[in-house]
Order: sequence, then C-alpha cells, then structure tokens
Amino acid sequence: MSTTVSQLAHYNAKVARSRATSEPAWIRWSLIIVSLLFLSLFLFIPLAAVFTEALRKGFETYIAALIEPDALSAIKLTLIAAAIALPLNLVFGVAAAWAIAKFEFKGKSILITLIDLPFAVSPVIAGLIYVLIFGLQGWFGEWLIDNDLKVIFAIPGIVLATIFVTFPFIARELIPLMQAQGKDEEEAGLVLGASGWQILWHITLPNIKWGLLYGVILTNARAMGEFGAVSVVSGHIRGMTNTMPLHVEILYNEYNYAAAFAVASLLAFLALITLALKSYIEWQSARSVVAAKPVDE
Repeated sequence: MSTTVSQLAHYNAKVARSRATSEPAWIRWSLIIVSLLFLSLFLFIPLAAVFTEALRKGFETYIAALIEPDALSAIKLTLIAAAIALPLNLVFGVAAAWAIAKFEFKGKSILITLIDLPFAVSPVIAGLIYVLIFGLQGWFGEWLIDNDLKVIFAIPGIVLATIFVTFPFIARELIPLMQAQGKDEEEAGLVLGASGWQILWHITLPNIKWGLLYGVILTNARAMGEFGAVSVVSGHIRGMTNTMPLHVEILYNEYNYAAAFAVASLLAFLALITLALKSYIEWQSARSVVAAKPVDE
C-alpha cells in the first residue's frame, strides 16, 4: 500500500513539473528565434568576421603574422602568465572552498566577500593598485630598485595582475558544489581513521572533479584573454611585456589589420576550444549526476 502511494505521489509530481514547464509552441519558437538572432548578432557574425579578416590576404600572410618575433613573444608571455596563475589559483580555490563549505569560523562572510572582489572591481583599478604598491614611486618601489628587482613593466607584474582577476573562478565554482555535497563522507573517513590528505585525495577531490575542471577551464580562458589589468602593469614594451590581447591592440592601432586579426583569430580559436571543453565537462557532470541517482527516481 505504501509503495502504491509513493508511486502515485511520484507520478503526480512528474505531471506537475510537466505542466509547469509546458508552453504553447509559438512561445517556445519565439524564444528560440530571439536567442538565435542574439547569438548570430553578437557571437557568430563577429567570430566569422575575425577569421575572414585574418585570412583575407591569404594563408601565407596569416602564418607570417603568427610566427613574427613579437607575436611569438606575446604568445609565449600569455602562456607563461596562464601557466603560473592557474596552479596558484587551483590551490587557493580548493583550499578556500574547502574551508568555507566544510567549516564554520569567524570572518567566513568576509572571506566570501573578498573572493568576489575581482568581480566588482574594474581590472584597470587592480592594475593601478599594483602600480601604487610596486611602481617606481610606489610603497616598495625604492626597495625594489635597491635590490635590482622589477615587478611593474615586467613579467611578475603581469602574473600578479592575471592572478588577481582570475582567482575567484575556481573557488566560486567549488563552494556551492561542496556545500551541496555536505561533509558526511569526510566525517565518515575521519571516523575510520583517514588522515586529512587521504580524505582530500580519496573523497573530496573525486567528488568535485568535474566542477574543479570547469573552474580550471574558466580560469585559463580569462587568464589568456585578460586585457585591462595587464595593460596597466605591462608598459606595452613590444616583444617583452605584451600579451596576445595587447599585441592585437598595437597591431590594430598601427593599421596592420591582417596581423591584428590573425592574432585575434588565435585567441578566438582558443576560446572555441575552451567552449568545447566546457560543454564536454558539463555533459560528463550531468551524466555522473544521473548515474548517482537511485533507480526509483
């Protein structure tokens, strides 16, 4: 009897959800058409224009623009900044998310607010903060000069700016995920005698792996495409402190459109790869959620 009542309640819930999400066909098609028009106007057409302009003067000109020394230097610096910022953000993101989701402590709300700070502060302001601290007239400028160290207009400044604008992504992706999962499994592992590292490697990380990969991809995409903060601290020294976005700006200002769009197309191609990886991870995450549900659901 109880099984029958449970099945009936489950069926009624399904019917209610179906009615709540069903709309007339003309509404569905109107929304789909509006979405496609919006995407075409702001995404598909601009992307097509970038690749068209990049190849307008032929494939040889396109390749020449990418292997030009300044372009190679910009590509290399972009990859270096992302390669340094990503693992540091990974460590911070996991640690911050674990602390916020699994523990209660004073200042927890302040920590969450600070994590969200780069979302609220303009990247240009972040760059100016580093100039104020590490610039020639900054707080540590004199000490840096005396010790022959350079932060602003050098790679360290670019890395610091990149870290600042990207550090919320992994933490913000993991915090709600870890809060939803709770801490029952970690507590069970602790009762069974597992150490903190064993709990991290064998319980926590496997449970958050798809969310973690999703945050890593978003962080990497933002790191390679950052312009504002990096522009302030780089000094725009050609062949030395220009990342790919800054190199595109310089080429465009010099009316070298073919080379500018060639480098821009490389950034767009990296963005498309990021989008494909993001879609794959979302698909895998959805599959894992479905697989984890009980059969009767």
